[in-house]
Amino acid sequence: MTREARYPSLEGRVVFISGGATGIGATLVEAFARQGCHVAFVDIDEANATELVVRIADAGHPKPLFLLCDVTDIDALRNALSNTAAALGTVRVLVNNAADDQRHRVAETTPELWDHAFAVNVRHHFFAAQAVAPGMTAAGGGSIVNMGSISWMTKTTGMPAYTAAKAAVKGLTMCLAREFGPANIRVNSVVPGWVMTERQLRMWVTPEGESTIDSAQCLKARLQASDIAAMVLFLGADDSRLCTAQDFVVDAGWA
Repeated sequence: MTREARYPSLEGRVVFISGGATGIGATLVEAFARQGCHVAFVDIDEANATELVVRIADAGHPKPLFLLCDVTDIDALRNALSNTAAALGTVRVLVNNAADDQRHRVAETTPELWDHAFAVNVRHHFFAAQAVAPGMTAAGGGSIVNMGSISWMTKTTGMPAYTAAKAAVKGLTMCLAREFGPANIRVNSVVPGWVMTERQLRMWVTPEGESTIDSAQCLKARLQASDIAAMVLFLGADDSRLCTAQDFVVDAGWA
């Protein structure tokens, strides 16, 4: 991101990001660190997470705190959030980013796959929000950003459990925004289109996929993780102080 906005209200703020080792999550960790935030993040990819921490610190930004954690293990996630508060202070920005968009056919979807898809794509959003809400309330407010997906909006096939879980993110966002509003806690979702992460490029962006992007998007540029981070930064900052219960769609006009 060559011309990134600066948000003075983010300076020194404690930010917690799930799934921060690679892809959109890693870009989010870097973006908040460049704002002068104290960033903590969890992931199961220790190697890439360690490399990311070193890269950010070497660039002269506040060194992020990495905690090894599988977000489907709610006790481990709660411990990671508790350890973050103890080490850095009250979490004022929570970004529920961790997800798994593995493709799966309807006929091959088992109850175990379905349950895992909900655990990794939406369940941890709720329990992370539940854990940070008391601290945010005591601090006078905060911002929770849930990562959605346009897949359910565009009737995407080939991953029904993922799509259903991401649709549930919208309902959870609406509910929590009303629940936490009196405490000045904002809850929004950022809804990406097809972002050209290394994983997407390696596994699914085929010539046919490129053609689909060109025909579906109003804007023909390729979405980058930095485009998503720009929206999340805005929602984390006080500039969005009266934005809540909203889907902020960043998809180049696809959905």
